Amino acid sequence: VIYRITPTLTPVLNMAAKTKATNTLHEWQTQDLAAAASNAQAEGDNLTAKVVTPTVRLNNKTQIAAKAVAVSGTQQAMNQAGRKDEMGYQLSMASLEIKRDMEFGLTQNNVTATAPRLSRGLLGWSGDNSDAGVGYVAPVYTANPGTVQTDGTQIAFTEARMKNVLQKVFTAGGEPDTVMLPPLAKQTFSTFTGNATRLDKSEDAKLYASIDVYVSDFGELKAVPNRFQRVREVFILQMDKIAIAYLRPFQTIELATTGDAQQRELVVEYCMEMRAPKAHGIVADIL
Repeated sequence: VIYRITPTLTPVLNMAAKTKATNTLHEWQTQDLAAAASNAQAEGDNLTAKVVTPTVRLNNKTQIAAKAVAVSGTQQAMNQAGRKDEMGYQLSMASLEIKRDMEFGLTQNNVTATAPRLSRGLLGWSGDNSDAGVGYVAPVYTANPGTVQTDGTQIAFTEARMKNVLQKVFTAGGEPDTVMLPPLAKQTFSTFTGNATRLDKSEDAKLYASIDVYVSDFGELKAVPNRFQRVREVFILQMDKIAIAYLRPFQTIELATTGDAQQRELVVEYCMEMRAPKAHGIVADIL
């Protein structure tokens, strides 16, 4: 038996929708409705056509992630401890490592105008609805390749700050359902005393100190800890407005044999499709 402790949970990668990219510059459109206003017309009025709110075209670059493995003829022929097929085992480890790398990238703000291409992650899309420290400058996602945020002065993560972002997201039209937090912030989150649903089983004499579901003024939110995001942000997300677009799904490429060894490359090409940036928010610069 082979035991592993290295974390492999990838919340963003697992929870986001899956879609297809058709180019290295993946594009999609967003649409805002006209602002709500008093709408009263006189009888028999001859109406004029309404002013159309134009769509906004957003884009992200696809990123290539890959791992190569090599197994000697001897290794493949041996009866290895803990696995029947050395090449299959090494490829499975490479797959887990790539998914960890993808999760890390999907939570960051990767921006580059040169090779290799980088896909902008959550941090690069979450500046519309923010509560941040002094000096914070939100990233710009409407430009190509976009800009990196300027971090502000770090201040404590509080329930009031989170509620401020929730109110901004709701006002903008979002319906957030997930709070994604780094481990320390998850512990802080569990001390919040607002409208929270705590799980308690008195019959087994256990004390449940964590909050798994937060009931806000604007709906329920699931608390999801993420080991791979930066420790200075909490993301407020509407998960059905996030997708991972694959130009090339996971595939194994057989490389040329060099000497007494087999070589394989595991590769995937993808980017984050942020379907509605205004549906999300960020509590930035937390301690």
